[in-house]
Amino acid sequence: MTTYQPEIRFADIDAMGHVNNAVYFSYFEQARIHFFRQMIGAKWDWKTDGLLVAHNEIDYKRPILLNDKVDIVVGCARLGEKSFTVTYTIMRGEEICATGASVLVCFNHKQQQTQAVPAIWREALEKLIQK
Repeated sequence: MTTYQPEIRFADIDAMGHVNNAVYFSYFEQARIHFFRQMIGAKWDWKTDGLLVAHNEIDYKRPILLNDKVDIVVGCARLGEKSFTVTYTIMRGEEICATGASVLVCFNHKQQQTQAVPAIWREALEKLIQK
């Protein structure tokens, strides 16, 4: 598993004083990009080894406030031939604030078609599979 610490911005806060529910998906995206950079490095050709988000889900447990420091733990729940499921747990210390998942499909944007999970990704994702 990898961990990412997002910056809680003032713009993320809604009228109730906590992070707006829609912003969590942006945090998940940031954590996912951080994870991919760690997994395969900065030289990633998104056009040939791209991704499509097929499904997003989230369960909100506790609100996140402006001055909170949170960590997003990224894992992998499932690895298929052309898709995989990335999981997220937002932690404030030992407290779980939210959990979520994204089903991602490997996609070649130049050829406009799905493709198998690249070998280097598969190797890294297999290490993260939650048993």
